[in-house]
Amino acid sequence: MIDPPAAAPSLSDGFTADPRAAAAVSQRLLGEGEPPPFTVLNPNGGAAAVLVCDHASNRIPANLDHLGLNSVELSQHIAWDIGAARVTQRLAEQLDAPAVLAGYSRLVIDCNRPPGDPTSIAQLSDGILIPGNRNLDDAAAEARLNALFWPYHHAVAQLLAQRWRHGNGRAPALIAIHSFTPVMNGFRRPWQVGVLWNRDPRLASPLLDCFRADETLCVGDNEPYSGREVGFTMNAHGGAAGLAHVEIELRQDLIADAPGCERWARVVGDALARALRNETLYRVQHY
Repeated sequence: MIDPPAAAPSLSDGFTADPRAAAAVSQRLLGEGEPPPFTVLNPNGGAAAVLVCDHASNRIPANLDHLGLNSVELSQHIAWDIGAARVTQRLAEQLDAPAVLAGYSRLVIDCNRPPGDPTSIAQLSDGILIPGNRNLDDAAAEARLNALFWPYHHAVAQLLAQRWRHGNGRAPALIAIHSFTPVMNGFRRPWQVGVLWNRDPRLASPLLDCFRADETLCVGDNEPYSGREVGFTMNAHGGAAGLAHVEIELRQDLIADAPGCERWARVVGDALARALRNETLYRVQHY
């Protein structure tokens, strides 16, 4: 089992996301004593925003035998978004915002893909075969959904609902933190930070303006991925509800160590703090 570089904080006692129900379905996949399918940070934070990290961990349930991969393969970007968990943790502190972090590797099941999509349980990732994902039957796939995917998304939905209920009419914003590999398919990606969005520009536009104001930054608008093509979490919890939302991508070589995470959490956090001061964000609007 391979864990994130920094131990994730334990599930907060101040947050309840049906832990008994989550534990019951998790028993089909997770062994006794294994970590929960998600972690909540700063649940009582004062910000009218929720942070999420879909690919926070490269942990594999023990009974899946590392999916047939070795420790080197499981340390690479195919298994998780390197640095994203630490950046999310720092942003939760800086913005005083709650955050939800997925507890297991995207290779077990990708929390940012629709269930059933071929990339939801990938058999091949960046040229690497995933033996433990081959020839899964419906029962095995459903076990991963019920143990890991649905509890994580339920936690996101419940945290947003809590913000909304106690927000004096203010609809919360949703912010996802991801990271991307510096090279993909032989192409060296120049962007340091990417802002991903689909139809709703309320957070994306001011963030792009903030980042571009620093001429030393190479900023991607829907690069290296497009929020119009990839973004289950943003669409399901943000777009469908009319909540302001955005996905931020950071290049992994820039956040591969603690000092890099600290620096880029400050860069992103400063831009988010400015954008989140706009009160027009906190209302339902469909695009």
